[in-house]
Amino acid sequence: MVIDLYISAGCPYSVAAREDLEWRGLAFVEYDVDRDREAYRRMLQLTGGSSVVPVVVEEGKPVTIGWMGQGCMVRNADPAP
Repeated sequence: MVIDLYISAGCPYSVAAREDLEWRGLAFVEYDVDRDREAYRRMLQLTGGSSVVPVVVEEGKPVTIGWMGQGCMVRNADPAP
């Protein structure tokens, strides 16, 4: 099972989420929503329009928005196609 991790490079909570997944030895694919507009659009669909990162998507579990109750608002992403 692979986890999808949506992050923003400047967000300390994104770094914490990545470090935790690595520490636990879990396989994950990281998407930087500041650089990847398609990933940003997918994240918005998964979160019901929330632009807070990190977002953790794990099969069979609810989508997690933020990390340990904290997150960063993505301000520079452009949802337009």
